[in-house]
Amino acid sequence: MSDTPNTNDDAGRDARHKARMVRKKEVVDSKIAAAQNERGVIVITTGNGKGKSSSGFGMVVRAMGHGMRTGVVQFIKGAFPSGEEMFLRRFPEECEFHVMGEGYTWETQDRARDVAKAEAAWEVARRMLRDPSFDLILFDELNIALKLHYLDLDTVIADLRARPPKQHVVITGRGAPSALIEAADTVTDMTPVKHAFEQGIKAQPGVEM
Repeated sequence: MSDTPNTNDDAGRDARHKARMVRKKEVVDSKIAAAQNERGVIVITTGNGKGKSSSGFGMVVRAMGHGMRTGVVQFIKGAFPSGEEMFLRRFPEECEFHVMGEGYTWETQDRARDVAKAEAAWEVARRMLRDPSFDLILFDELNIALKLHYLDLDTVIADLRARPPKQHVVITGRGAPSALIEAADTVTDMTPVKHAFEQGIKAQPGVEM
């Protein structure tokens, strides 16, 4: 067996790769050319995997990088300040931040109070949805409030559809209702594979909070 590289094989492989990339570029370019509608979108991140809120806050920071005005309403979390909250509160002109929850439902153990807090949070959310100066709004853990029937789903969807045409909304939380998914433009289901908590590693700043 010879150790001499087969230049013919390399040339053939390079030619096949280039041909595939040419075809792929044609497909991608045609899709980009066809997608010319510009309007506000509803983005949902749901599922049991880690990263739903992290994704939502990433979109808030991305929007701020483009000079867009943002808003955040947290529906469930709130028992302790998150790193995202502490960071974004440094920019009150660019991001209006509201923590309306009091913690996870297994901690609060008071349904009537949780419902009242969710309803108060939606009043804040509704104000933002009616204000065209907000370019992107994050409703963190709204899916959970809807799943637990703290809010009326039809009312929420109607308010979302009545928002300004260029306004983007990001919604996070497990158990997104099917009707909300139907109303959304982009939906991602986070699927868990491994989590440090299952190995006895506690939640830590910068990773989970």
